[in-house]
Amino acid sequence: MKSCIDDGGFERRKFDWLRRAQTRIADALRMRGILLPLPNDLAKELLIRNALPPRNIDLFPSLRDDRIVIVLYVHYRPHYLKLVISGLSKVHGINETLLIISHDGFYEDMNSIVESIRFCQVKQIFAPWSPHLFPDEFPGESPQDCKNDDNAEKLGCTGNPDQYGNHRSVRIVSLKHHWWWMMNTIWDGLTEMKGFNGHIMFIEEDHYVLPNAYRNIQILVNLKEKKCPYCIAVNAAPLDVTSRGEGSRKLYAEKVGNVGYTFNRTVWERIHAQAKQFCLFDDYNWDITMWSRVYPTFGSALYTLRGPRSSAIHFGRCGLHEGYNQSGPSGCRDSNIEFGFVERADMVPNINHRWRVHKYSIKGYSSGFEGWGGWGDKRDRHLCLCFSSMYEKPLSL
Repeated sequence: MKSCIDDGGFERRKFDWLRRAQTRIADALRMRGILLPLPNDLAKELLIRNALPPRNIDLFPSLRDDRIVIVLYVHYRPHYLKLVISGLSKVHGINETLLIISHDGFYEDMNSIVESIRFCQVKQIFAPWSPHLFPDEFPGESPQDCKNDDNAEKLGCTGNPDQYGNHRSVRIVSLKHHWWWMMNTIWDGLTEMKGFNGHIMFIEEDHYVLPNAYRNIQILVNLKEKKCPYCIAVNAAPLDVTSRGEGSRKLYAEKVGNVGYTFNRTVWERIHAQAKQFCLFDDYNWDITMWSRVYPTFGSALYTLRGPRSSAIHFGRCGLHEGYNQSGPSGCRDSNIEFGFVERADMVPNINHRWRVHKYSIKGYSSGFEGWGGWGDKRDRHLCLCFSSMYEKPLSL
């Protein structure tokens, strides 16, 4: 009698099927004119990993219909990630939803931390065209690339300078690439998100989420349409990341912040409609690009709604650029990061639907603002447009 115990053949066949499927996807993209760089072996491996189902489905077989999906955007600061995961494990309602963790490259210690999660469904995705996966060629740095303020014509090197005469820096451009790839992949590419029209909350690896954050976000999402029709999002924390909030009995509408910003597919579609504005603007910061080029196209509806007390804390002091090097974690460490004690007000929802909304004026960038640079190379712009077109018709420079 044939044993019911599988010898690994099924898993191997599934892996082989995924490998062939991802190769067909990459070939199909190129046939459609989406000329992404040819994936190397590691990139192919990550494409396969991205197609795997979430972990912990056996522990949490169903998700709530009113779930707020949580996306954690990470680079390479494992000591930060451990702290953030610890905070998320204590969030009330986290077991009702899906946690997606988007990595800018592949690092085994980061992967191991995520694989230890047992408190919710969790899915990892890895940017397969991250510059950190291509150490000797674009989108990484090739030996022929111009550096700093090199003159390409005189030196015969490769690249286009930004408006200030400086050539691309891999560490800098990777931030905008990762964010944009992640957004396109999560909203339009993942099987798990097909047909999902709810809200997604985005946090980063130096955002400590308090126990009441998820419930507060759910309340704000429900209040947004009635209380703040000019709001496109809700936030878990103030725009000023050093502030814990006003501590008053009011709701606040202000410029969209970076900590726990939460919006739905309708807003994403409006953002994606401005893909060229996003990809061609000479600024390596995704958030400044959004504030100065994308959000202004929304007219007056560009505010976010938040409570008077922060539900997430930005604790990072070491810059993201310092958190990465080729051989391993940098020596950059923050001191005095202690979140063992959580105040009672942060343990339970603390937003009242009766509170009125105080609207802060939004200070935008001047009409002549052309960005801080770092995003002048045509290759980076083309790659960004390719990310925009992975699930849409091709865009050109």
